[in-house]
Amino acid sequence: MAVHHPASEDEVVTLVRRAAEEGVPVKAVGSGHSFTDAALTPGHLVDLDLCDDVVHVDTERFQVTVQAGMPLWRLNEVLEGRGLAMPNLGDIAYQTVAGATSTATHGTGATLPGLAAQIVGMRVVTADGSVVACSADQEPDVFHCARVGVGALGIVTAVTLQVVPAFHLRVVEEPMRVADVLADLDAFVDGNDHFEFFWVPHTGWALTKQNNRTTEAPAPRPRWQELRDDHLYENVLFGLACRLGKLRPSAIPRLVRSVPSAGRVSYVDASHRVFASPRHVRFVEMEYAIPREACGEALERVRAMVRDRGFQISFPVEVRFTAGDDIPLSTAHGRDTCYIAVHLYRGTPYHAYFSAVEQIMDDYGGRPHWGKLHFQTAATLAPRYPEWDRFQAVRRRLDPDGRFANAYTRRVLGA
Repeated sequence: MAVHHPASEDEVVTLVRRAAEEGVPVKAVGSGHSFTDAALTPGHLVDLDLCDDVVHVDTERFQVTVQAGMPLWRLNEVLEGRGLAMPNLGDIAYQTVAGATSTATHGTGATLPGLAAQIVGMRVVTADGSVVACSADQEPDVFHCARVGVGALGIVTAVTLQVVPAFHLRVVEEPMRVADVLADLDAFVDGNDHFEFFWVPHTGWALTKQNNRTTEAPAPRPRWQELRDDHLYENVLFGLACRLGKLRPSAIPRLVRSVPSAGRVSYVDASHRVFASPRHVRFVEMEYAIPREACGEALERVRAMVRDRGFQISFPVEVRFTAGDDIPLSTAHGRDTCYIAVHLYRGTPYHAYFSAVEQIMDDYGGRPHWGKLHFQTAATLAPRYPEWDRFQAVRRRLDPDGRFANAYTRRVLGA
């Protein structure tokens, strides 16, 4: 495998044409945050870390064009400096713009779709080295599919995003009984701009986050409190509990209950500083998208399965919500969606636990996050995506010889 670091779209074109001449595959990689082998290749690996600049900011139309390798955390800083913001974000901002959107990364919010739905224009280098500029009006079929392309349609070099004026969020984080959250789930989801919760295994508790837009001036947490909550509690002490639990799994329930909680916390801050949190404890993850109305039943089944099968789980189970969209391979295509994500500490055997969760999600037509671990194949996934054939038609057009294919795309999208 040869690794390249192009600094421009022209250099990407040259690399793709070189791969075509040599008859070898080529793949792009962003920050490497994916848990799957989506970006691996025995041919040419195109690392877009040098393609990370702002191309254009349109403050009248609230649009920003960036190179594909721009990391989300830096994009947030650029937007803040222009009085702009992304309308929604996930809880990790280490990914590149193209990597996050290509895998259907999302945040939470009942009326807000995932990050890919914020795209209004793209530039994609296809298998013969051509550059396709696409939008809803220009090459609409390519645009429709390439917003979540899983790296199978070409190499994205630039993305234009629809953004919004910068805004603040009032944050309320507090532990609640998970039974109470599920009993009034619609009220929590619909009654907040952004709602999510984490069920803590081996307990009856959920850690809830309610974030709502506000015109109040920023009133962030004192620095000492931020360090205590985000670094000491959520990373240092939690990481210690995970390490000890890996050495003695039978102690995990007691260790999980021993990690301190900040209790009820409320503050106001800029949106991007609320959405994303530092994550220093390493883990593996699987996440499934299911119809929103199935959330309560599915989570109760996961809780019962953990109890009945005796799994020792140190990581909370994360639950989020988004609006549906029309992107063919979006995990929220055509339906308002609940996302249930399960994690295990790095180095912990995950197959049994993740397979058991996946079997539950299969009953709801679950769609796995394209960048996180799962055991599906093209045969099992195709019936879950109404516009699967439309995506495949665009794939055949842009990459007839499978230049951008690898073991992962052959497994989940077919040859």
